Amino acid sequence: MTFATNMSALGRQRLAAYDYIQEAPMTETEKELAQLLITSLQLEDKTINSIDPEAPLFGSYDTGWGLDSIDALEIALAVQQKYGVEMRAEDENSRQAFSSLRSLRAYIDAQKHTDKA
Repeated sequence: MTFATNMSALGRQRLAAYDYIQEAPMTETEKELAQLLITSLQLEDKTINSIDPEAPLFGSYDTGWGLDSIDALEIALAVQQKYGVEMRAEDENSRQAFSSLRSLRAYIDAQKHTDKA
């Protein structure tokens, strides 16, 4: 097997792993968080079953949730009230957490773990 063939096989394995992560179904925690966002933001057109946990929260409604900066403030308040996790605008990790439902859930989990330590 040549080096190029080896690298090609490795690349396919990584892509397969990435596809698995991307297509992973929502966890119960993500479903709970999705319901919190739907309720807090009064998103009557969203249901838990219609949500892609990797879809962007902000930007175009066609490719994601289509939320805006006012929604971000409401999400931060809802997260603080429900999970006791503060999200600060000046914190880069907080800003990155708003990229998708899944990243928001990961941020909340990490902050809850950090608070316990």
